[in-house]
Amino acid sequence: MTEIIELTDDGELPYYRGFFERLRQLGFAEGQNLEIKRYSGEGRPERFGDMVSEVINHKPDAIFVTSARLLSMLKGATTTIPLVGLMGDPVRFGLVASMARPGGNITGFWWDDEGLTGKRFELLKEVVPGTTRVGIILNPNDASDNNVLESLPALTRALDLTVRVLEVRTQTEFESAFMIATREDLQALQISLAPMFFSHRAMLATLAANARLPAVYGMREFAMVGGLMSYGASLPDIYRRLAGFVDKILKGTSSAELPIQRPTKFELAINLKTAKGMGLTIPESFLLRADALIE
Repeated sequence: MTEIIELTDDGELPYYRGFFERLRQLGFAEGQNLEIKRYSGEGRPERFGDMVSEVINHKPDAIFVTSARLLSMLKGATTTIPLVGLMGDPVRFGLVASMARPGGNITGFWWDDEGLTGKRFELLKEVVPGTTRVGIILNPNDASDNNVLESLPALTRALDLTVRVLEVRTQTEFESAFMIATREDLQALQISLAPMFFSHRAMLATLAANARLPAVYGMREFAMVGGLMSYGASLPDIYRRLAGFVDKILKGTSSAELPIQRPTKFELAINLKTAKGMGLTIPESFLLRADALIE
């Protein structure tokens, strides 16, 4: 029986169902011709090392990875087991030789980049007219967030914004970041998509609401727990397409020959209850563009 391992940094995402449903459509059904072992770091990086070792020692036919950090750790642990997953800039981070021909055992999706950071700031300016001073909360220890940091000067010029970087390395620093944002009269915030922030998304949404600071996020899950709005790649679409990578690998195609793909579908979600609580009036034209309106 073919075996794959699902390895995540946080086990709460609902998109896995679409991934496995698509695999069934392609001929791989769990319990019939496919065995799946699931591992989750539950947002706790200190668990990642032991988890990676255990997974590699199991020697599966493929590993499905939903964390860029875990993907990088796995790359250092195996050069033979095919790895399919979500990642930041794969060439820049040294994961693959090129987008068109990865050349090693890693393939999948480059799913979020600094260009989306700019788009999220644009959306904030639409929802909060006259915005000129914004903050971005990120983790400087996260490789993808470092990419964002490098892109901020260009974004600042293009959008006529003053951007205050609020560095947060642990959950215990969340409250102080919002206190600084309030003290410095920032008008809006963008929150990083690094795993630590996703794992504590409800707390971040509450802090933003209490501070009455409009905030934009990169995944619909933030808006679903009270975040004002989100804009990013459609993860249900990406997960279905990731199943296609696994299908090809299990049928004999080398991961080295499967080009890295980019998202083609993006979604905007708005939490209307949060907007009302902050006294924001969302323009009708903006609401009509939304993919999801959360009451």
